Amino acid sequence: MNSLIVISILAIVVLYLGLFKAKNAVLPVTIIGLIAALVLSIMEWNSGAAPIYSGMMLFDNFAVAFSSLTIVSTILILLLSKNYFEKISENVAEYYTIILFALAGIVVMVSYHNMAMLFVGLEIMSVSLYILAGIKKRDFASNEAALKYFLMGAFSTGFLLFGITLIYGASHSFDLEVIKQYVINRPTGIDPMFYVGILLMIIGLSFKIGAAPFHFWTPDVYEGSPTLITVFMSTVVKTAGFAAFLRLFSVCFAPLAEDFWMPTLLVITILTLFIGNITALYQTNFKRMLAYSSISHAGYMLFAIVALGATSTNSVFIYAAAYSIASIIAFGVLILVKEQTGGENFNNFNGLGKKNPFLAFVLTISMLSLAGIPLTAGFIGKFFMFSTALAQYHIWLIVFAIINAVIGIFYYFKVIAAMYFKDTERKELTSTPYYKIVLSVSAIVTIILGIYPSLITDLF
Repeated sequence: MNSLIVISILAIVVLYLGLFKAKNAVLPVTIIGLIAALVLSIMEWNSGAAPIYSGMMLFDNFAVAFSSLTIVSTILILLLSKNYFEKISENVAEYYTIILFALAGIVVMVSYHNMAMLFVGLEIMSVSLYILAGIKKRDFASNEAALKYFLMGAFSTGFLLFGITLIYGASHSFDLEVIKQYVINRPTGIDPMFYVGILLMIIGLSFKIGAAPFHFWTPDVYEGSPTLITVFMSTVVKTAGFAAFLRLFSVCFAPLAEDFWMPTLLVITILTLFIGNITALYQTNFKRMLAYSSISHAGYMLFAIVALGATSTNSVFIYAAAYSIASIIAFGVLILVKEQTGGENFNNFNGLGKKNPFLAFVLTISMLSLAGIPLTAGFIGKFFMFSTALAQYHIWLIVFAIINAVIGIFYYFKVIAAMYFKDTERKELTSTPYYKIVLSVSAIVTIILGIYPSLITDLF
């Protein structure tokens, strides 16, 4: 709870820094505030927290872990923002404030114990993202991304809200424990509108995480949004969406998995894997490839919900951490390449290995991790997801996943081939100390977690 309060107050403080023209203090104050929020969040680990505010919020180990992960990812992303927002507008404080408000909504999303708070957190996050997607006011692509995101986001929220309403109508409560008891106490004779409510919530949450066939907004919005906002959406927002998804289904709907919603989610998972990977294979734009790649990774993370069990939380956390760190590296290098070459295609990375060996090296680590190659965090994430599915005897799902993992190797290695095996005349890219810190730390963490996965595998 303390971390949520600090982030909310920090957003207002940063806004006032902008009001008083203290532009140079905005980033340092934001980073210091987020570090304080991270420390306060970690201090709540194993605190034996009970639901607070009449059962509205629950800051248990689940909430602490995912809140901490989203805060760390936000810190790394904001360190990449040095001089980024200044090129869009002189009033940079507003951008940091909106990101902090989005993060506050995300903390609510991973900490809810009442479906009303799930909706509140989701809307705080979504409204902030609608604005962030369109912050380049004179950029047609950014305006288009914001409009598409707003329309599809509002549409998906309608499904989610209608689902919540039907579940409330059947169980007479928004509280997760009451809904759980409603399901347990009625092995047969559950109100049909409760089942319809679950399906509508699956649709609404699938929109939010970019799962197929509700993924159509993802590539266009990711490509059109400013790159720094895209990395925030593809890492922090996706992590929050899966945490909310997992908390709801593991607490409330687990007894109905085999008989009702698991087959539906299994079909969504397989579609997400194939559509994400096969479409990414044909992309020539690196940013758009990462967008379709994020769809495929949503499919892998859905394993933990399809094969719901004791290890699901740990699997989602490990995979989300590995994916977030690798994506931050990829988008960070992309920002530098686009700034100095003006393009986002694979050929813009030609010869990077000779002129910028450091950037090529960290991007290679990122691509290997996203592909799930051993000795990287991405391999550990996939291993845990596959193990979770295998424990529930989803053999065919594992077969499909392995086929898709092989497909993924091809398009991730395109950029590695471009950097090391294709030559072109190019200048050496210059990067700020902030970029070097973020990229170095992220690459080191990716390798360390790949070699010593026990650092995070025993949290839950």
